[in-house]
Amino acid sequence: MVNFEYKDRLFSYMFGREENKEWILSLYNAVNGTEYKDGIEITTIEDAIYMGMKNDVSFLLHWTMSLWAHQSTFNPNMPVRELMYLGKLYDKYIHTHKANIYGGKLIRLPVPKIFVFYNGKDEKEDDTVLRLSDAFQENGVGTSADVEVNVRMLNINENHNQKLMEACKPLSEYAWFIQRIRDFSGSVGIEAAIDMAIDMMPEDYMVRDFLIGNRAEVKDMCVTEYNEAETMEMFKEEGREEGREEGREEGREEGRKEGKAEGEDRLARLIQALFSAGRMDDARKAATDSLARNAFYKEYNIV
Repeated sequence: MVNFEYKDRLFSYMFGREENKEWILSLYNAVNGTEYKDGIEITTIEDAIYMGMKNDVSFLLHWTMSLWAHQSTFNPNMPVRELMYLGKLYDKYIHTHKANIYGGKLIRLPVPKIFVFYNGKDEKEDDTVLRLSDAFQENGVGTSADVEVNVRMLNINENHNQKLMEACKPLSEYAWFIQRIRDFSGSVGIEAAIDMAIDMMPEDYMVRDFLIGNRAEVKDMCVTEYNEAETMEMFKEEGREEGREEGREEGREEGRKEGKAEGEDRLARLIQALFSAGRMDDARKAATDSLARNAFYKEYNIV
């Protein structure tokens, strides 16, 4: 069995560690309008993996169950993902506290608060609410449901959400760091860009010593995220082309549209499987090489 150690994303590495509870508390207070000084209990589920990396953070604080996720590529399916994650957290909470969910007394549960911190290159509003109910459609028409999950997506790119950035200095500095990497990577390459961004970081930045002290890990995570983003862009175009080809073979417009969607979904499942197995190079091959892609389809039995 391959022992693949999943990597954190830089966001969760910075805002999900015991040693950085001060930063977590600062961000919590910033997004919730509170002024708590302590009380955080980290509850992150270690085996919660997305695209081969750990990007979820969860913790308890004063009867609130917070779920945070980082996204560099917009994903409208975050509500169902967080619903599944939340179920695991409550299951763990109930067992830990020996609560009797079958008894005649109502048990008390922490209040869930779910945030997605987005810093992809696609332009997004500063503050957007994603709703699980948007996925409940019948024949393309929304229908009423008995379950709802609201996920608040915050744009944490530089020059967005200025009040939030002012309220949480570590977040503002993280956004500055990511933008400098993007500014430099086109001319000097991703690894050199990361070093340049760390080296030119102002000395009064709170996160500076942490990034310098963990430079090797930070570089590894940033390079992996960069490669993932590039691969995702390639796979989107390849998936569209694969679908268009299937539609042309069927010779009808409906087939073209259905084939396009199926092609994107099929390739997305393959890329997800390869990322989750730590096979980044193979994921890039799958996104650009049709022969390699077909071999991987067979390997993972994706039809």
